[in-house]
Amino acid sequence: MTTTGEETTADLRGPLWWARWRSAAFDMSLAAVSAVECAMEGAPFARDAGIPVEAGVVFGLFAGSVLLVRRQWPIAVVLVAIAITPAQMGFLMGIVGLYTLAASEMPRRIIASLAGMQLVGTLIVTFVRVRQSMDQGRLTVGDWFIPFAAIVMSLGLTAPPVLLGLYVGARRRLMESLRERADSLERELQLLAERAEERAEWARGEERTRIAREMHDVVAHRVSLMVVHAAALQAVARKDPEKAVRNAALVGDMGRQALTELREMLGVLRSGGGQERASVPLAVVGVAAAAAASRVVEESGEGPCLEELEELIGQSAAAGMVVDLSVEGEVRSYAAEVEQTAFRVVQEALTNVHKHAAGAKTHVRLAHRVAEIAMQVENEPPSEAGSSSAGLPSGGNGLVGMKERVVALGGVFVSGPTEAGGFRVSAVIPAS
Repeated sequence: MTTTGEETTADLRGPLWWARWRSAAFDMSLAAVSAVECAMEGAPFARDAGIPVEAGVVFGLFAGSVLLVRRQWPIAVVLVAIAITPAQMGFLMGIVGLYTLAASEMPRRIIASLAGMQLVGTLIVTFVRVRQSMDQGRLTVGDWFIPFAAIVMSLGLTAPPVLLGLYVGARRRLMESLRERADSLERELQLLAERAEERAEWARGEERTRIAREMHDVVAHRVSLMVVHAAALQAVARKDPEKAVRNAALVGDMGRQALTELREMLGVLRSGGGQERASVPLAVVGVAAAAAASRVVEESGEGPCLEELEELIGQSAAAGMVVDLSVEGEVRSYAAEVEQTAFRVVQEALTNVHKHAAGAKTHVRLAHRVAEIAMQVENEPPSEAGSSSAGLPSGGNGLVGMKERVVALGGVFVSGPTEAGGFRVSAVIPAS
């Protein structure tokens, strides 16, 4: 991180009102030179004024030392310089004072007023002094030289320090503005970096959830049916060999289907488009998971669509579930994500019946409406004869995944026990 202007000023703090020791030493040197100059000019002024020379020298020392406070009170320095101009003293103090005043944060009207006073004062004093020199015979030039000398002297002692001070002040303010802007940008970049890290962490969590949901939807249902059929196979293996053979065939078919879907998903996840594994972000993995599920739908023809509901229910019926399907409204096709979500809701609801209410009669209702499609899966309480379960584990993610899918499409999802002791899952998804 760069050092801000405030930190730099604090580190280099000088004595009293000076920001740096170097500045204090420089101002003290200027004040000493100005005091010596005014003291030297105070001697002839004292002789002309008829006062003791020592008084003129002391006056000059005090007047010249005022330059020491030029950074703190530049107006006072300029006013003292204007006051001692008739005595032809304080030329260095006037120049430095005007420069400091112009470079400061004072309003422009104050700078212009004091500079104008210094200009007029120098002009009058120079005009008078040149006229006296010509009257005394020390100058033998024409009368045109008097105004020329007065104008040149006043402008030469006033304009350059004022213009230079204005330039330095503007440049200093520009540098301070750029420094403050750089500090502000640095703070903003740091804040943006923190927010980006938070968004990245949130995105990673979202993609993990998305991958888990896709894996659950693709594999969990078929594996659950395999476990149910395996349990049934174990129960009837000795009593009904023919039924055992059919159940074994169903287990094999479902296992192959689950492996096919799993290979499709893992194949997409492993293919990084020629990129190195370490360079593939987690967001790409989540997109790949969704793409894998879509590829299973498009390429294998066994994917989640409403036309496959009868086959899905047939698989559950083959596993011993008593399930009926009723369809209301005009059957039509929907967007791929709508049909996929509707299929997954019914699939997961049937899987939950296999897990928690084996042997219970289940009703599946599908309603095609004008602007939406509604589905409901409701099971009755399990009978005592079919209450034995196959020992299927429950991760608690099925209902959460269904709700996330439905809500993502702008739909409504409701699930909960019924008054009769069963369980109901309902969902409404917009058709568009």
